[in-house]
Amino acid sequence: MRLSVMGCGYLGAVHAACMADFGHEVVGVDVDERKIADLTQAKAPFFEPGLPELLQRATGSGRLAFTTDVSRVAHTPEAPTVHFVCVGTPQRSGEFAADTSYVDAAVRALLPHLQPGDLVVGKSTVPVGTAARLAAMISEAVPGALLAWNPEFLREGHAVDDTQHPDRIVYGLPADPDDAARAKAMLDEVYASPISEGTPVLTSDYATSELVKTAANAFLATKISFINAMAEVCEAAGADVSALAAAIGHDDRIGPKFLGAGLGFGGGCLPKDIRAFMARAGELGADQALTFLREVDAINMRRRTRMVDLAREVLQGSFLGRKVAVLGAAFKPESDDIRDSPALNVAAQIRLQGAEVVVTDPAALENARRAWPDLHYEDKVEVACDGADVVLLLTEWKQYKAIDPAQLAGIVRQHNVLDGRNALDPQRWRNAGWTYRALGRPRV
Repeated sequence: MRLSVMGCGYLGAVHAACMADFGHEVVGVDVDERKIADLTQAKAPFFEPGLPELLQRATGSGRLAFTTDVSRVAHTPEAPTVHFVCVGTPQRSGEFAADTSYVDAAVRALLPHLQPGDLVVGKSTVPVGTAARLAAMISEAVPGALLAWNPEFLREGHAVDDTQHPDRIVYGLPADPDDAARAKAMLDEVYASPISEGTPVLTSDYATSELVKTAANAFLATKISFINAMAEVCEAAGADVSALAAAIGHDDRIGPKFLGAGLGFGGGCLPKDIRAFMARAGELGADQALTFLREVDAINMRRRTRMVDLAREVLQGSFLGRKVAVLGAAFKPESDDIRDSPALNVAAQIRLQGAEVVVTDPAALENARRAWPDLHYEDKVEVACDGADVVLLLTEWKQYKAIDPAQLAGIVRQHNVLDGRNALDPQRWRNAGWTYRALGRPRV
């Protein structure tokens, strides 16, 4: 099929490359000339495992191209095109609500180039009600062109596999049965490869498809904050939250996933999506239904403050004149995404309180330098930890979990390690002479 992808950021670039790998002819459109130049040369503009190889394969096949010229999505009426909208919906400045201006702009840019029979497919995470508004805009401008909503469920670090082998595909379809059947048939052809593997397809109205994504993110955020609330109780009671999580995770009604207590969530999705969900519920008059998400957000932010307090406690009450080594800048491993990074938030708070802070990360240092220029950065763990009074593990990269504590002990000034992700083996570090502390685990 002929496809276009509006927006070549994290979602769009991965989606475009995967669709071309499925055999479709794809053109990706973005206003960022540097990003398009990189993608045209099959260079991934961000860190994502598997994406560079996929871009090489897809661009080399001739099925994938990138441009800043939106007119290149135009086509003849005989060959209907599916146009994916993959632009961002950041949190509005000073508000909880999502900024949908980029989605609106992408659809408006498409309108002059649409033909009757085309299908516009929204993948961006938007407030419920957005799809119905955009569908009306499209049908008025180009009668016969349709809109569907197809939310994404990508995990950074696993985005290629999540796109090519999703655990479900959701279609939000028009109310008219004939229009719905036509839109579904086109989407089924787009996703023929994963559907042939048995991936379930769920169809719904626009509003439900929009809520699927925000509800999923709200549930995951709630589960993370629940176990972090238990970590607060465990610290007060002298209990071990890791053992607690393992025990309750054996209940198949609960499950073990997203029960890793620690520094909490960050990134470009969960924090802003739960806030936007609360804001939209308020606009709909259903704000009381989501008041619990305020506490979910508050628990998450308290984890960062608690890590700073714990580091200060280990250093006898003051950061002045102390060196703090921070392992991790990205909000999660296998990513260079630093949006709302708990690791960098903690590092910046500690620096403001007088410490010399050195941050290291396998992939995110360039992004971190641009966003937090006042922090000090080092590529190598050994250099970052040289002479440190405390080492903070704040992003659970596999490289950091594999560190030899005995070897690192010969580099630091004081043998203090704070495990912000409960990712290290406490006994192994203690046997090597370290004072080990972690969120939600008893002090020894």
